[in-house]
Formats: sequence, structure tokens, C-alpha cells
Amino acid sequence: MLETTHRGTSRGGDAERRVAADLQRAAGGDHAAFAQVYDATSARAFGVALRVLRDVAQAEEVVQEAYLQVWRFSTRFDPTRGGAVTWILIIVHSKAVDRVRAVERQARRDTIVHASDLRNRDDDDATFTAVHDRWEATRVRRALAVLTPAQRESIHLAYFDGRTHVEIADRLGLPVGTVKSRIRGGLRRLRDELAD
Repeated sequence: MLETTHRGTSRGGDAERRVAADLQRAAGGDHAAFAQVYDATSARAFGVALRVLRDVAQAEEVVQEAYLQVWRFSTRFDPTRGGAVTWILIIVHSKAVDRVRAVERQARRDTIVHASDLRNRDDDDATFTAVHDRWEATRVRRALAVLTPAQRESIHLAYFDGRTHVEIADRLGLPVGTVKSRIRGGLRRLRDELAD
């Protein structure tokens, strides 16, 4: 029997089934299962975000937001309606498209403000959306600020640099279990801070 790992993303059916099973366990609060979902899908998720946004920093932010949403709404995943990897990548793509639209709205609003003092209902909607987006970004920054420096560093390496737990452990000179604990603890604190 072949031994498999959760590192990297495989297009095979076995890998898809593992991600789906891990996602369902994560829906029950299993942090280790969520870490395995992340390890198996994060590189592809970052690739999707980067293709849409064409900006590394924004892609990193979108992937982080997407995985927070995956964690919070993992109970909504229904394997009868599609694959787990596809479900995750749809969330990432949707958040990336939302970010593009927000940037476009901001650019349009700046142009309108400089070109004319006339405002219409669409401008008011765009203003509301921009204020809401800024509020959300502020909430995320505040949530990240409550993490320990070690948790922040581990989450940054995992979510923003796309490194696996093993790569992070090698880079930081730590046991893999310590890295996983830092990431799980950080995600738990982020979830609590961002809870409605």
C-alpha cells in the first residue's frame, strides 16, 4: 500500500478524498485536520489569488482571509455537491475577485472626486463598500496584533510564503509539532478575535 502525505496538492482522487475527509473533520473543530487541509491546498490557493490579483501582497492577504472563511464555514462544505479542493479554490477566487472590484471601485471613486463634485447613488454605494472593506481590513490587522510574534511569523510563513510545516520547521530550527501548534494556536486566536 502506498504511503501518502498531506504536503502539496495532488490532482488525484485519493488526494481529493483526503482533503474532503480532513475538511469534514475540521468542521468538527479538528485543528490538525485543518492544518492538513491547508498544507494540501495552500500553494494552489495562492496561485489562484495571484493570477487574479497580480500582486503578491494582496494575494497573500486574500489567501489568509479565504482560509479564515474556510475554517469558519467548513460545516457548509457538502461533498455531494463537489470536491473539497474546488470548494476552497472557489472561495479564494471569489475573495480575489472581490478585492479586484474593491480596488476598481476605489480608483473610480478617486477619479470621480477629482473630476467632479457630483455624486450619485452608485458613488454612495461604492463609498459604503470602501468603508466596509477598510473596516474589515482594520479588524484583521487588529486580530493579527493579538498573536504572539512566534505565531505571527509561523502564520506568515505558511499563508503568505506558502511554506509547508516541514519547511517552516527547517527555516526556524524548530520541531514540526511546535510549528503546527503555533499555527493552530494563532488561527484559533484569529478566529476568536474575528468572531461576530
